[in-house]
Amino acid sequence: MFCHAGAIDPKKAAGKVLVCLRGLNGGVEKGQQASLAGAVGMILANDIIADNEILVEAHVLPASNINYTDGLTVFTYINSTKNPTAYITPVTTQIGTKPAPFMAAFSSKGPNTITPEILKPDITAPGVSVIAAYTEAEGPTNEDFDKRRVQFNSLSGTSMSCPHVSGIVGLLKTLYPNWSPAAIKSAIMTSATTLDNLNEPILNASNIKAGPFSYGAGHVQPNLAMDPGLVYDLTPTDYLNFLCTLGYNETLISLFSKNTYKCPNPINLANFNYPSITIPNLVGPITVTRTVKNVGSPGTYRAKVMRPMGISIYVKPQKLKFEKAGEEKTFSVTLKVKNAQAIKEYVFGELIWSDNVHYVRSPIVVKAV
Repeated sequence: MFCHAGAIDPKKAAGKVLVCLRGLNGGVEKGQQASLAGAVGMILANDIIADNEILVEAHVLPASNINYTDGLTVFTYINSTKNPTAYITPVTTQIGTKPAPFMAAFSSKGPNTITPEILKPDITAPGVSVIAAYTEAEGPTNEDFDKRRVQFNSLSGTSMSCPHVSGIVGLLKTLYPNWSPAAIKSAIMTSATTLDNLNEPILNASNIKAGPFSYGAGHVQPNLAMDPGLVYDLTPTDYLNFLCTLGYNETLISLFSKNTYKCPNPINLANFNYPSITIPNLVGPITVTRTVKNVGSPGTYRAKVMRPMGISIYVKPQKLKFEKAGEEKTFSVTLKVKNAQAIKEYVFGELIWSDNVHYVRSPIVVKAV
């Protein structure tokens, strides 16, 4: 069923279209094993984990990837007749697929296990079945047996989503040469969307509503990132303080700083000026601070909060007035558990600063203990 090496009987597979279940080994390897056994085609059926995720891969024989539900239908059909038949039609390109985007089953997910006070992932970008230029130094499957050479290939993963974000970073750096990496990251994160092209919440591969542990701040929107209104910036001191919270001593920190740096005491990573707010162990009330910089026109921004379930949130002040570009304002966010019956798992909300032109959105992630 998994079509791995040594599992296929050539006497039964020769001249047939094999149905292989996704899992254990790669899809391309399954096709290779099917081909070696004499199969003329392959139907790659998703398991429950992959569910609705369809990947385009450079198979070595005619093949079609189907979702979990369709796979169950195919297996039911095979078991219902002595002579099941199948055919694979030529490839066609589908444009305007809906819903899109959705989160791939293979995409890395939070929470952050190293520094849980910082939300990860930060952002999501196109990364499934992306067609791009490809090296002719190796075959499209990266396998040693693949002697084919192509100028373009369809790939999935961070190798595809990262270049999208890198390109956006390059464009923003060109537009705003003086912006820091933190300002650029902030612009990308706070302008992202959590809605798909049906204007509904982004789903995962199982058609279940995804969340910040899947997509971070959301799906990138390059045009909006060019005019974010406000940014959460960081200074070298902020980064040194971050190292302090990780337990770096003065000797280690000196490797990153020209001057001797003494870690402040106390120090709270919750106040790290990040474009998201994450409290992994909320017991009593906690107040965190953030500073935003105006990178647009003068204007007045008002706070709007979507509260996580069971958590009360108060923002002070509720209005920020900027009279010029480059001006900075600091605000505080106080979070506390509403009652003792609050859910003892992560819950999600968001803070939006808006002047009715810009919508500077930050995820809020909280776990009561």
